[in-house]
Amino acid sequence: MALVSSKYAFRSVGRNFRRTALSILGIGIGCTLALVTESINRGRDELFARMGALSGAGHLRVVPQGWRLRRDPRLRLADGLADLEAARTLPAVEAITVRARAQVLLAMGTHVVALEMVGVDPENEPSTNRFVRILERGRYLTPGERGAAVVGRAVAERLRVDLDDEILATAVGKDGDIEAALYRIVGIVATGSEEVDAGICHVSLEDLGALTGLANAAEVAIILKDWRQTDAARALLAPKVAAGDEVMTWGEIAPDFKGHMEQDKAASRFVGFFIIVIVLLGVASAQLAAVLERRREFAVLSALGMQASHMVRLVLQEGLTLGLLGAALGFALGAPLVWHIATAGLDFREYMGTSYAFQGVILEPIIYTDFGFWMIPYVLFIALGATLAASLYPAWFAARTDPAVALRVAQ
Repeated sequence: MALVSSKYAFRSVGRNFRRTALSILGIGIGCTLALVTESINRGRDELFARMGALSGAGHLRVVPQGWRLRRDPRLRLADGLADLEAARTLPAVEAITVRARAQVLLAMGTHVVALEMVGVDPENEPSTNRFVRILERGRYLTPGERGAAVVGRAVAERLRVDLDDEILATAVGKDGDIEAALYRIVGIVATGSEEVDAGICHVSLEDLGALTGLANAAEVAIILKDWRQTDAARALLAPKVAAGDEVMTWGEIAPDFKGHMEQDKAASRFVGFFIIVIVLLGVASAQLAAVLERRREFAVLSALGMQASHMVRLVLQEGLTLGLLGAALGFALGAPLVWHIATAGLDFREYMGTSYAFQGVILEPIIYTDFGFWMIPYVLFIALGATLAASLYPAWFAARTDPAVALRVAQ
């Protein structure tokens, strides 16, 4: 009987070509919209994670215990070299660097700027911080260079300085004394955000140590090839770092930015859910209309001895067939569109300008969709889930058809 009901279901789908074609078209369009929406959501998530990590946070960061609550730039790693070696053992690492930070006052004549100076490894910093990859003027620090500084354009403008000018940096030293040092400006960074530019001042790690008297590194920043492996990489790294140090993710380092990302994701997921509901209602309407049109047919099948369970299976198999065909159409329509956006991108520069800064993170105005194998099971899940869910009530209605009442009404 199961084989008979399956053959009957497939034949029923092809009997009313217009209704079947419209149902498949509706499912296909719904799957296309859902696929494009989800691919944009995934691409946006990747953009947010990448911009947050490459704005100085890193996907992972090894910090001294207590930094999470205090955020004190004077804290230093218990064993920076051991932490660095542990980070290098992680799989799929794209870049690693070490840094230290200090609150300083920069001065030029009567002009003063307070900011957080960052001591960096000049060789590896550009691979982990996109702000310093392309400078507006000058160059970045070179390995082994001492007494040089790279500042943001807003800092240079407020201090009224230019390339090759010397600025005075003062900070509280290790023993509480005021320490000072002169640095020659070799490069000026312009990110497009005055807020971000006003906080950029990079010197070598050795220079910062000499200024503050705190020679050790304060953090090890790690960039992963796949941001989605952040939690897994953290689980691998945490047991390997030195006692007294801990591992944090970029979301923990920038919780406000992560919260903004989660809110945006929730709003986008709601739009996707709304699209799926529309698909489900359309399929349910078509399936119920088909059952009502074939009420007499179901009555005859029931009178001939078809069990209610087989009748439910019949309607569900019809819905499954429509779902498969709709999924194929949705993928055929959606995949080229997703591929186009994945390569060309969605350009929002007309609305956002060349960049948009939030919580010290500069977001690019072009979003690229995520194109990958995940699209096939996603479309199948949407199409089959919607059609099967939408077929439950029509199937229940068909199974409860009373042959005597249906045939009498049909007459």
